[in-house]
Amino acid sequence: MDTLKFKAFLLLLFAFAYGAIAGNDEGYSIKIKVAGVRDSQCYLANYFGDKQYIHDSARSNPQGMYVFEGKEKLPGGIYLFVLPSHRYFEILVDKDMNFSLETDTLEMVKNMKVKGSNDNKLFYDYLNFITARGKEVEGLKTMMNSSKNKDTVKFYKDKIMHVDTMVMNYKSNYIKDHPASLLSRIFDVSEDPKVPEAPILSNGRKDSLFAFNYYKSHYFDKIPFNDERLLRTPVFHGKLQTYIKDLTLQMPDSINKEADYLCEKAKGNKEVFKYVVWWITNHYETSNIMGLDAVFVHMAKTYYTKELATWVDSTSLYKIQERGKTLEPLLLGKQAQYIILQDTMGEFINMHKLKSKYTVLVFWDPDCGHCQKAIPKLVKWYQIAKPLGIEIYAANTAVEEEKWKKFIREKGLNWINVADINLHNNFRHEWDITTTPQIYLLDENKKIIAKRLDPETLADFMKRKLKEDGKEINYNDLDFMKSTEREKTNKEKALEPKEE
Repeated sequence: MDTLKFKAFLLLLFAFAYGAIAGNDEGYSIKIKVAGVRDSQCYLANYFGDKQYIHDSARSNPQGMYVFEGKEKLPGGIYLFVLPSHRYFEILVDKDMNFSLETDTLEMVKNMKVKGSNDNKLFYDYLNFITARGKEVEGLKTMMNSSKNKDTVKFYKDKIMHVDTMVMNYKSNYIKDHPASLLSRIFDVSEDPKVPEAPILSNGRKDSLFAFNYYKSHYFDKIPFNDERLLRTPVFHGKLQTYIKDLTLQMPDSINKEADYLCEKAKGNKEVFKYVVWWITNHYETSNIMGLDAVFVHMAKTYYTKELATWVDSTSLYKIQERGKTLEPLLLGKQAQYIILQDTMGEFINMHKLKSKYTVLVFWDPDCGHCQKAIPKLVKWYQIAKPLGIEIYAANTAVEEEKWKKFIREKGLNWINVADINLHNNFRHEWDITTTPQIYLLDENKKIIAKRLDPETLADFMKRKLKEDGKEINYNDLDFMKSTEREKTNKEKALEPKEE
């Protein structure tokens, strides 16, 4: 399956599974009136992960009321009433399923009137409180920043801290008074772990890693993985993403370990489990960072089974499993699969028989526009790199023999050129060749040490690799590397502080 199509397939699969979540027969009725908005279509949407989905739409009745009704109870979470102008306000949906809201477009939050939902009344009390405190802090910061007097600055800092304390106390009291409410859950989940003082080590110094390790190990202390309402808020996804992307070393073994930890925590709720499995799988299948496709392979093998991935139909499950099987032999550190193709003279060349310190495996097509730019760059680089023990095994993926040979002659491809003109070989599938060019770098034992490279990245990678081997390579005559260095320099200059 084409890589881009597979990424879209994963997203579509999850969206379908999400849309199939069943409620019960209690039903819901949410009536909303916004002064100044009528005779137009508005939407009831909801958060899910890091996205918002339209759940329902309605046009106003003669009284200017928008009525959203359904026979099944809505799943709990934060919903949004979206106006034609794309402005919106948020609604808590939890225990109360029959309620009404009324406001205007001037001050939607401040002027909100709620009937039939104590959760939303308290929610808007909080929104008005936090809005007022935000404006208060903004004013204090303006006055603090305009002063150069240390005592005055301290005065305003203390004032700001006092406001922060007011907000914290508000949330603490709310949680105490309404422990099972959705808003209490959101307050709890949003709070970061409080890190204690680092212990003193035997050398008399503080443990420099204590704060990070404590923060990470207690990161999910207040997050109930059995509460699927959190999926329909912005907070759960943010926590999941921060833990995996920012608190976990971006190496496959580390990520896989934490992925297993999170999936185990989520097993108690099928919807939370589904989301955790899907998000990690999708995130690393679509990652542009070399080597992290190993996480997708791990997730596909471990969790996309008929016993665990109960939300996936058998056909989709097969596609995901097959995708994992295709990618697994191509992971970094794997022994390269055998590839034996014919050269321009019809002789079979076994890539594994090449005696070279490094082998560059290139899949290309003479009609490919990207190849027409990349291959000449490789020719220039190869002239410098070949004496240092580097060989190129260039496999043509097309079947038009004359075009292939003509390109070789015209561009001076003096490396090992091979092809499968008669389609007798399965290398296109085995190496997942859906686009060209594709460049792999193999060590002397034909293990994959880098992949999905462009000529610039290959040249840069090999420069560092050869330096580790005690060899130097000079790219002074490579104009495409000079342009790359110029781009780097320009980016660095753009980041330099400017004089006022």
